[in-house]
Amino acid sequence: MDKITAFLWFDTRAEEAAEFYTGLFPDSRIDKVTRSPLDTPGGAGEGEVITVAFTLAGRSFIAMNGGPDHPFTDAISLSIDCVDQAEVDRYWDAFLDGGEGVACGWIKDRFGLSWQVTPRILPRLLADPDRAKAKRAMEAMMQMAKIDVAAIEAAAAKT
Repeated sequence: MDKITAFLWFDTRAEEAAEFYTGLFPDSRIDKVTRSPLDTPGGAGEGEVITVAFTLAGRSFIAMNGGPDHPFTDAISLSIDCVDQAEVDRYWDAFLDGGEGVACGWIKDRFGLSWQVTPRILPRLLADPDRAKAKRAMEAMMQMAKIDVAAIEAAAAKT
């Protein structure tokens, strides 16, 4: 387990979410499912999932069924470093199934968790020493929900 582990609060779908996420990323697995040993007042029934420890792309996470009181917000997101458009498309399409595209590569999955599906070239273009080029890349990105690598590169290359 990592020294620091992200802990994700779900209403009742922690195990479903962990299974979905681990099915998407290489080097991922469910590590441990903890079930309630007894019925708790206002809480989990005996045998119901309390937490799911899982590894996602080599990083430790814990998902908890904590009830509806603390839904996810856009204040936290997980960023995916995508090598190319095909990888952007694969993750975007998976999260879009029951989810919602937002803007600039951000997407909210079916569980309400926000992701940034980011092609590797985008941060490089935004940090380009040619600030006019970086500005064109930024302006193109601001018009997109899912990032289109070819369109960003074309915008950056314009003179």
